[in-house]
Amino acid sequence: MAAVKTNKLDWKSILPEALKESFEKLNPVLLSRNPVMLVVEIGSIITTIITINDILNKQPFSFNLNISIWLWFTVLFSNFAESIAESRGKAQTEALKSTRSTSMAKKISDKATAAKPGEILEIPALNLRKGDFVLIRKGELIPGDGEIAEGTALVDESAITGESAPVIRESGGDRSGVTGGTKIIEGTIKVRITNDPGESFLDTMISMVESAKRQKTPNEIALEILLIGLTILFIVVVVTLILYNRYSGVIVTVPILVSLLVCLMPTTIGALLPAIGIAGMDRLIEKNVIALSGRAVEASGDVSMVLLDKTGTITLGNRMARKFIPAEGVTQQNLAEKALYASLADETPEGRSILTLAKETLQIRGRDIKTPQNARFIPFTPESRMSGVDIGENRIRKGSYEAMESYIVSQGGSIDNSVKMSVKDISAKGGTPLVVAENEKVLGVIRLTDILKVGIKERLAHLRKIGIKSIMITGDNQLTAATIAAEAGIDDFIAQARPETKLEMIRKYQAEGFLVAMIGDGTNDAPALAQADVAVAMNAGTQVAREAANMIDLDSNPTKLLDIVEIGKEILITRGALTTFSIANDVAKYFAIVPAMFVSVFPMLGILNIMRLSSPESAVLSAVIFNAIIIPILIPLALRGVKYKTQSAVSLLWRNLVIYGFGGLVLPFPGIKIIDMMIGLFL
Repeated sequence: MAAVKTNKLDWKSILPEALKESFEKLNPVLLSRNPVMLVVEIGSIITTIITINDILNKQPFSFNLNISIWLWFTVLFSNFAESIAESRGKAQTEALKSTRSTSMAKKISDKATAAKPGEILEIPALNLRKGDFVLIRKGELIPGDGEIAEGTALVDESAITGESAPVIRESGGDRSGVTGGTKIIEGTIKVRITNDPGESFLDTMISMVESAKRQKTPNEIALEILLIGLTILFIVVVVTLILYNRYSGVIVTVPILVSLLVCLMPTTIGALLPAIGIAGMDRLIEKNVIALSGRAVEASGDVSMVLLDKTGTITLGNRMARKFIPAEGVTQQNLAEKALYASLADETPEGRSILTLAKETLQIRGRDIKTPQNARFIPFTPESRMSGVDIGENRIRKGSYEAMESYIVSQGGSIDNSVKMSVKDISAKGGTPLVVAENEKVLGVIRLTDILKVGIKERLAHLRKIGIKSIMITGDNQLTAATIAAEAGIDDFIAQARPETKLEMIRKYQAEGFLVAMIGDGTNDAPALAQADVAVAMNAGTQVAREAANMIDLDSNPTKLLDIVEIGKEILITRGALTTFSIANDVAKYFAIVPAMFVSVFPMLGILNIMRLSSPESAVLSAVIFNAIIIPILIPLALRGVKYKTQSAVSLLWRNLVIYGFGGLVLPFPGIKIIDMMIGLFL
């Protein structure tokens, strides 16, 4: 279970808090964020004043009192919907705050001298500043966000991601980022803090989860403008009726006119719109994805192309040793033994994977490895591209084909054709060959291959099914790129790509009208992430990549894009469905209010009273009550969202029209009629 996910909400504590906030949100300053409901509140105030005046002047007030009460309920139910949605986010916020590190940090003093080069100051973790260096050992919590400057560690990130399996984080690569609140299981690392207090990734997560601070998306703003436009239109209609009332002799009271306005306006979607957006953000959080941009959430629903970096995104990030291929006359046992010795000084993930494969082949454990006497180890370096050990006069080396070829020639030896064929075959299949030699004799080849992340192929197939094209961008050669693309089921690939290539491709696709998503984790992905419409950075990636992105995947799982896309589509579909329902709902309410208002002057309007409501006052009150109670009835749908199904836009339109359009048109008739009958019984 993810730490940020709340599988079961504590309704006993949420409901009273949401009810309390519903009244607090009656403040016109707060309600101004929802103009439609602000108009309803103004109408409620007007009818309440009229009711109080009737009571003071001993005039009949029952009808106006009921209208006022139900208009206030309409506003409260709207606030309640938003408060319930916010409560989900607040519950998740508390879970996140509980992971904030309050431990002490071992800061490496910036006043270190030659006499005290390793002076360490123990300070509260919350006092760390950007640029500080801290030392973290086995069993200690990482005190803040940062990048590993030195060392490698096995990190338990379950406090943030909820995943129990530990992950490797190391300096100098695309997996150097660490998050405050996570714990070191093995290893010692030196970390450079990358955020000041209050600006950490965890603080950003908390800020984003606190739904009240959520920014409206462009689509939501556009829909709100439409609702405001409709509201203004119906205000003009009501004002016109007031003037008509004056000159025609039709007696229409102000409470009835306010009721007409409230029922004509799209109050249902106006009341539920904030809850839809907040709930969508909460569902994204439940998937362990933090959205740093409202526009990105919206755009994710319309993504038509996704660009994926290979290393660390499609693959695990490091090539792993898969097979020993001995040269002629050499046994696999001998090759594995020499490869093991040659890799003891290789601290890279590839070197460690060779040790693992060698131990499996030789059927030994780590404690069984005996370091030879008089051994002088040759550590791996990027410059030499090899590692090894000298045992007396015996020299054992392992490295890339080019580096080993030069070394063997310098020793007076040569590489025979069988080994060359093995190297060529491995390369042709997208692998990486490493050559092992003892003195001038080549013992064989180690095949390293990329390891696909679990589930990547199935998820990419699903993306293709919903119309999203996937393109892999990698710096590898054509053969390697083609092999990985075929294995992962990628639609297309771009090999030998530089950072500027990725940026140019995204701009090209955007110019062609595509909404482009980019997934990456490395510093070289940052320019492309900054350009993409939806930019998802892996939490395990570099700080530069995370800063350039507008979404962070806490699980560092590229298959999460499918969840992001589906939630984006659900938000858009839910808004569309409830807007369709709201407008159709308003049409039905006309048949209750309009005949009731004018039937005394225009008896022919009685034909529109198809529900056969008992009286004009009952008809208006029934419509207002139905208008109020439909809001809480639809709250569960707004929070859950309309589930996305793979279908065409035309099919989606028909589904909205049939289910929500027709439903919104039909439902008010029995609803208002039942309320009218109940009013007749009790009033």
